[in-house]
Amino acid sequence: MSDDTGQDPAAQPIVRAAGPEDVALLLGLFGELAEYEHLEHEMQATDEQLREALFGERPAAQALIAQRDSEVLGYALFFDTFSSFLAKRGVWLEDLFVRPPHRGAGVGRALLAAVAARTREGGGERLEWAALDWNELALGFYRRVGAQTMGEWITHRLVGDELARLAAEAPD
Repeated sequence: MSDDTGQDPAAQPIVRAAGPEDVALLLGLFGELAEYEHLEHEMQATDEQLREALFGERPAAQALIAQRDSEVLGYALFFDTFSSFLAKRGVWLEDLFVRPPHRGAGVGRALLAAVAARTREGGGERLEWAALDWNELALGFYRRVGAQTMGEWITHRLVGDELARLAAEAPD
């Protein structure tokens, strides 16, 4: 028997909230994502930093882990946003990663659906993310779930010296 995804319901992944005991596991998954995206040189997160970011006094983000039995299949990392035009909460999906052997088996969809549900539960009206332009596997998946490509928007980033330089210009 299969459900509407064509998968055996018994084989569907369980998606659970990450806990402090998952910090080392998440760091390992971050490393796998960095390798897949050819961004290993940017991987700097430490156990202590991630523990504080996810489970400290003021958590900056949340993480979900997909697994089947005891096997970890992937994760999602996300945080709250706000839309001035809508005056509504939203969520930014920072990472959605499924280990290669489990791609195409409903794991990404289960994780994305769980993030969407948490977005709605929190009063959110929008779920957004970015994808690398060469990642056709991900781009096709996002099209299939009905996501709109925001082609007119270009992401910008300030880091390191550039961020510090601009911050130094702030009035007291």
